[in-house]
Amino acid sequence: MTNKTNPFKILTALIGLAVAGLIAVIVGLPILVNATATPLHPQPQSAPSVTQPDPSPQWSGAVDRARQIVRAGLAEQNLPGLSVAVGIEGDLVWAEGFGWADLKTRTPVTPATRFRIGTASTMLTSAGVGVLLDQDRLKLDDEIQTPVPQFPKKPWPVTLRQVMGHRGGIGTDVGGDAPLTGQHCERPVEALPQFADAALLFEPGTQYRQSNYGWILVSAAVEAAAGQPFLTFMREQVFRPLGMNNTGAESATDENPDDVGGPGEDAPPLRAIRELILEPLGIVGIRTRPATEPAPFYVPGLGPEPVFRHRLHVRHPRNLSCYAGAKAFFSTPSDLVRLGLAINSGKLLQPATAQSLQPSQQLTGELLGAKVVSVMTVREGGIVVAVTSNISNADPSVLAQKVAEAFAE
Repeated sequence: MTNKTNPFKILTALIGLAVAGLIAVIVGLPILVNATATPLHPQPQSAPSVTQPDPSPQWSGAVDRARQIVRAGLAEQNLPGLSVAVGIEGDLVWAEGFGWADLKTRTPVTPATRFRIGTASTMLTSAGVGVLLDQDRLKLDDEIQTPVPQFPKKPWPVTLRQVMGHRGGIGTDVGGDAPLTGQHCERPVEALPQFADAALLFEPGTQYRQSNYGWILVSAAVEAAAGQPFLTFMREQVFRPLGMNNTGAESATDENPDDVGGPGEDAPPLRAIRELILEPLGIVGIRTRPATEPAPFYVPGLGPEPVFRHRLHVRHPRNLSCYAGAKAFFSTPSDLVRLGLAINSGKLLQPATAQSLQPSQQLTGELLGAKVVSVMTVREGGIVVAVTSNISNADPSVLAQKVAEAFAE
């Protein structure tokens, strides 16, 4: 008796094998590419760089030393891009971008490339507080309810000074998926319901605990004392007078382009097909970022919008508008240096006010748990250095220290 083979079953089996093979390729290809990944800048001296304006001849030697430091750091830390600026005695003497702001489009970092500065936003907000202190519209030792009555009274008094020093006992969120990242706020007080009714973690002034929520409260105090929207006040009273033209904040109305559709916009296999096949062949276009948009923020590993060759993917900070002056700002090293120089010289604040608000000589800003910016002041030489990067495993504080030393020689 002859066994007859069902052609339909054979065809079904072949299709199944083909699909399984395609899935294996799609899933295995990123692993293979990751295993053979090459450094972002194997020859750091050849990494692209853009300088604006040309460095002062007086500091050419220091600039040459600092360039070597930055290029070495670019390779050693395997960073997509870096941006550096240095100011001395009131003048911006050097600003230069190194590497790539966007790995997909090979857009180079320039001194005008904007970066999200995370918790370094508090440096800017603190300057806004200082302006209002000098105008006698805020007082550091007033209870926070004086400017912000929407914040309920607690068992102990809580002052503006304590909140700004992270000693107010106010809690905070953790991680990039915190509740406020899924909301949009046009005013800082709109974020207060998230934390205002919570009990204090400790008696104010007795402990230290960093609090993003606390600086949202500070932003609400600035808005109330200024009598105008927080961002409008910061733009008109801090940024514009100092020429900080590349500094701004997350919009409460515009969707973050990195988060359209959310992290799960495409399933991993579809992302792999798009980025490894469709985009290189030109079937699907690569989105070009406007110059005014902050650079994408990369983290190692696989995830949304992967750059498989370099084992990186874009991390989606979602919308940060509810954080206001806690971490919603973006800026450039040049603008951060302009602010530092203005504070040190007394151009923006009275010296006593500046001293009370800027006790530290180095500030590191974090975004999604990663260091993204460092601003360092060497008071003896009147030097201000700012360094920003667009990847989570950077250590900008080390580079800022080395660059400052190069200019202090």
